[in-house]
Amino acid sequence: MAFSAYILGVCQIGKEKEVLERCLSIKDVVEGTVVFGEYDVIVKVVTDDVKELSRRVEEIRRVEGLLRTATLISMQ
Repeated sequence: MAFSAYILGVCQIGKEKEVLERCLSIKDVVEGTVVFGEYDVIVKVVTDDVKELSRRVEEIRRVEGLLRTATLISMQ
């Protein structure tokens, strides 16, 4: 079974692209983009192991310049 997480993030002003680049360099992050509205970035993580998924989410949440996140997990 594959597990996916969509992580929506709020960034420090002016740090959106930098935060996105850092997130995209993390293992298992398959895509991401800067968005406008309540959130500033969205990244997608895909893995076959729920424990690895949790580790990636924690790693993303520690990215410098990222202030707050919301995580949506799906199972395929």
